[in-house]
Amino acid sequence: MNRLAPSHGLFAAADIGATSGRVVVGEVGPGLLSMRESHRFPNRPVRLPHGLHWDLPALFHGVLDGLRQAGGPVTSAGVDTWAVDYGLLDGDGALLGLPYHYRDTRTAQVADRIRDAIGGRELYAATGLQHLPFNTIFQLAAARDTAAMAGARTLLLVPDLLTYWLTGGIGAEITNASTTGLLDARTGTWSAELAAAAGVDAGLLPPLREPGSFAGSLLPHVADATGLPARTPVVAVASHDTASAVVAVPVTEPGAAYISCGTWSLAGLELDAPVLSEESRAANFTNERGIDGTIRYLRNIMGMWLLEECRRIWALRGMPVALDALLAEAARAEPFAALIDPDAPEFLAPDDMPAAIAAHCARTGQPVPEGQAAIVRCVLESLALAHRNTLRRAAELADREITHVHMVGGGSRNELLCRLTADATGLPVTAGPAEATALGNVLVQARAHGLVGDLARMRHLVATTQPLRVHSPSGDPRDWDRAAARLT
Repeated sequence: MNRLAPSHGLFAAADIGATSGRVVVGEVGPGLLSMRESHRFPNRPVRLPHGLHWDLPALFHGVLDGLRQAGGPVTSAGVDTWAVDYGLLDGDGALLGLPYHYRDTRTAQVADRIRDAIGGRELYAATGLQHLPFNTIFQLAAARDTAAMAGARTLLLVPDLLTYWLTGGIGAEITNASTTGLLDARTGTWSAELAAAAGVDAGLLPPLREPGSFAGSLLPHVADATGLPARTPVVAVASHDTASAVVAVPVTEPGAAYISCGTWSLAGLELDAPVLSEESRAANFTNERGIDGTIRYLRNIMGMWLLEECRRIWALRGMPVALDALLAEAARAEPFAALIDPDAPEFLAPDDMPAAIAAHCARTGQPVPEGQAAIVRCVLESLALAHRNTLRRAAELADREITHVHMVGGGSRNELLCRLTADATGLPVTAGPAEATALGNVLVQARAHGLVGDLARMRHLVATTQPLRVHSPSGDPRDWDRAAARLT
């Protein structure tokens, strides 16, 4: 029994990203939104003879550990993760092998073949999704003739799979389902035609859930493992981590755009309806579902993955990798010495990111960055330019004016990136909260229990309780215009 007053609640949020996961406990009440981390655990993909996979049992173990360390009963729990990846269950509900990692190369040739077979315009008109080779529809097409697919009876996206292991309940939360390429963007329902195009039975796709619906209660053995009451409910939150992050964007003014910046930078606008025009397709924008019927109109940009992969390689070589020191040196490095396209295919999964950046600069006739500071400066200026270009194009395609940018997620702690983004866009950038994804997870749970109101009230609570920093644009905007021209 929760010892807090009825106007308060404690909510366990399992928030799992591409490199790590954690369970946090959020407290929500009148004018109160606070959070503490109960457990953090690594997310280590495993390369097996037949490809790159996620170690889902290890992640589930991390969730159980986090719930056990939550410090007592919680009002409910919820799970969010990255998008597109899935597990297959047989008729008994057993997992048929470890889920593939979206960076596995098996879809490299399949994606274009399926798009061309359906027709690029037709596919975009149906799904509204950015063409990415790892979208679920393409992963399924690559798996259509496998033994696992032959034995499969249910497909669950990763957060739905973890929720199933917690509760035994099966469903597909819609914000994540909208990233698969199997959901009709116009109707918000599964498309049998798209499933057939991937060569799979639409019967694999479970019933859809809305964020805030109850997925079930903890199974008895889960309750035993965590020390929580078996009656503890699990809420289907906005289970795509970006959807949860956007819930917690502290928008208090019209004209706001957002950048959810972590492994990826997801930059865009919140709209009432999808943009399915041919111009939007050509610009490779995606329309994904948010809570309350909203549309997350955005582009995926290779984000802090670029910098973190550089740091990983430097660590292996015994070089300095302390982020604060690298950023301080990068701030003093020569501006615009070299620029890259963050979304170039060679940056998706290179063995050596610094070498890949050097090769890209050499191939495009630019000076090769010399030293760590120059590489970091190159990465961050290139990301800031990608933020600028993406938001300006989104505003054009959606016929919206942008007056302010909100940066949330781990990248919002990077003051140099925030400052460069303000300079590149020519707009004020509000940085924070860095923990937006977990906060969004907590807020959707709290609303399911009647402790917060509509989306505007949730965001007001974030804006009034979380530390935020505003970065105003500075410098000569013509420098950024010239830099942008170099990448066109």
